[in-house]
Amino acid sequence: MYLVDTNIFLEVLLSRAKKDECEDFLGSLRDGKKSGVVTDFTIHSIVVIMDGLNRLGELKTFLLSLLGYKGLHVYSTTITDEVKATELAVEQNLDMDDAIQYSSALTVKADAIVSFDKHLDDLKIPRVEPQP
Repeated sequence: MYLVDTNIFLEVLLSRAKKDECEDFLGSLRDGKKSGVVTDFTIHSIVVIMDGLNRLGELKTFLLSLLGYKGLHVYSTTITDEVKATELAVEQNLDMDDAIQYSSALTVKADAIVSFDKHLDDLKIPRVEPQP
């Protein structure tokens, strides 16, 4: 099972350079060929980013699309997760965004974190880039 980082969704939503490989990976989650978790923190971050870019139509489409994913589940972070994240931020020299993702990955016992963020390298849970 994978924890899917915010940047994987943003690659697609913002038509960035690695959009195609992210679409393929997300398609495998949508179809249930792979299993993953996305944090509510990621979803809320995307809401804030897309709102700031005034792309609410695309945001609505994204949010509705999450309902159709067979292999992707939403993990709601707890206060305990966030306290643990503050400790991990200090221990691993991570910013809070990365620390919340890492803390959540530990909690759900993810096999890997799917991300382009190299700050997540060299942790107990490996970082991998999207594979279709």
